[in-house]
Amino acid sequence: MGPCEECEQVMQEYLDRELSQAEVEKAEAHLDGCAYCRRRYTFEVSLRRYVRVATSEQMPPGLKAKLALLRTPLD
Repeated sequence: MGPCEECEQVMQEYLDRELSQAEVEKAEAHLDGCAYCRRRYTFEVSLRRYVRVATSEQMPPGLKAKLALLRTPLD
């Protein structure tokens, strides 16, 4: 497994701050030298931010009612 694959394997744990100090240092060294993995990391950070914002905003009541009308029964 190459360094990019290794970085991909630990990306979520890195973002969740679940890696050991040695693993963090290894991941950061790779991210510092690899533009592809750095872009992937930036994307993951942006995605997590988007999800946090999207799930914290209340859905307008009118939209909620329209979506409820689209439900189909599970027979």
